[in-house]
Amino acid sequence: MRLIGGRWKRSKLPVLDKPGLRPTPDRVRETLFNWLGQDLTGLRVLDAFAGSGALGFEAASRGAQQVLLLEQDAVLIRSLRDSVARLGGQASIEVKPGEALSWMRSAASAGERFDLIFLDPPFNACLFDQALAAALRLLADGGLLYLEADLEFVAASLPPSLAVWRHARAGQVHYHLLRQSPANDHLSRPSSDRSAP
Repeated sequence: MRLIGGRWKRSKLPVLDKPGLRPTPDRVRETLFNWLGQDLTGLRVLDAFAGSGALGFEAASRGAQQVLLLEQDAVLIRSLRDSVARLGGQASIEVKPGEALSWMRSAASAGERFDLIFLDPPFNACLFDQALAAALRLLADGGLLYLEADLEFVAASLPPSLAVWRHARAGQVHYHLLRQSPANDHLSRPSSDRSAP
């Protein structure tokens, strides 16, 4: 898999053959980072179910100040750390071992906050509601939360303080960009458009 933008554009990331590992496709990543804008300079980013790390590496490639990759599989952790070293990303990317839900809950209690959070939990694990609730407590004012799922999330299925800003579908994958509050415009944001790419 290749990174599609930023300073590491065209750099390869390994995709290991692991059950449930489902890297975000190029087309989806391209659309997502068109929504976000190509310059993420200064943002703190959490990739909570890192897997291949594609989303977190794309954010770091576009200038994110801090990217935290959470992963609990030891083999994937080694692969992520190898990729960080190969790309020279130690200044902006940290790979942290841990179970995403537990870590997010603990970090929120400790006052951690992120401007952008990527959530791409295993589809068959029924973690969406729990992951959204845990991530919401970590979201900085005006922050954005990306959710990849096998169904469309609408207002009725979201915590009251989150709203769908963008949604599209690629095959069986629904991907959403959620907003906590429109008050903070520190990201480059296009006008609202819910159409698929």
